[in-house]
Amino acid sequence: MKKYIFKRCLYMVFTLFIVITITFFLMKAVPGDPLTKMAKNLPEQTKANFYAKYDLDKPVFNQYIKYMGNLVHLDLGESVVYAGRSISETISTTSLVSASVGSIALVIGMTIGIVLGIVAALKKNRWPDYIVMIIAILGITIPVFVLASLFQYVFAVKMNVLPASGWGEARHFVLPIIVLGFGPIATYSRYLKSSMLDTLDQDYILTARAKGLSERKIISKHVLKNSIIPVVTIFASSVVGIFTGAFIIERMFSIPGIGFYFIDSVNNNDYTMILGTTIFYAALFIVMQLLVDIVYVIIDPRIKSSIMK
Repeated sequence: MKKYIFKRCLYMVFTLFIVITITFFLMKAVPGDPLTKMAKNLPEQTKANFYAKYDLDKPVFNQYIKYMGNLVHLDLGESVVYAGRSISETISTTSLVSASVGSIALVIGMTIGIVLGIVAALKKNRWPDYIVMIIAILGITIPVFVLASLFQYVFAVKMNVLPASGWGEARHFVLPIIVLGFGPIATYSRYLKSSMLDTLDQDYILTARAKGLSERKIISKHVLKNSIIPVVTIFASSVVGIFTGAFIIERMFSIPGIGFYFIDSVNNNDYTMILGTTIFYAALFIVMQLLVDIVYVIIDPRIKSSIMK
């Protein structure tokens, strides 16, 4: 297992290197730079000083080498648009804000989704199944910004029971959590239902029933355990999704999370902020994929022999 994890860590570093390299050169290929608007009314010497400070007066490859050298020392640099703002500090602060909302939404959404998936599988082709599938279809097809606008209109404008936006109080969490939790509810219920139906058709389930095991034991000890793997598979993307999927939500609800600043950095061509947040997202996803593989082994030791090859 240690050898496998070490090998995966090497792959992770290489993958992250590729992501950083591609992002860096694609970003530099976009016309304009972050100082074009900021420095257009400044004297030429002042402009030159700005460009020299952020190495924008050097060839792109030289900028890349310097950035990678700083990155080895875990230095993500400073924001170009917001002078003096450390990228590392900004990410650490804003990611906690995003996680505080997204993690609650994910836990609630995943829990409700798993329960609904179990109900839909056990009540196949009956009214509970139809209701769950309608919820799943709505959760997948309705864009998140439409859902957010709808909840803001109903609960903030019409009923005036919750704030439409803002941050700092418990009531500001409610609408974003509901909106962000709707997606996991739809996803997990659909995946678990499909996985459980497949498991219920297996021969060992028929054998367990023939031996006289109660339906509750069959479901809890055999069906759920063997149906949970697809749910674990999408967990990695769900964790990353609580950060990336909240871009629009953070903007609409005025939440000072990492998605809020990522959109600002893209709009302003803030190179260092774009690179820093991209590295954060990529590293988070890669680490979560490794953790998912380890959980696979814990859930089903039979997988260990296949991943160790």
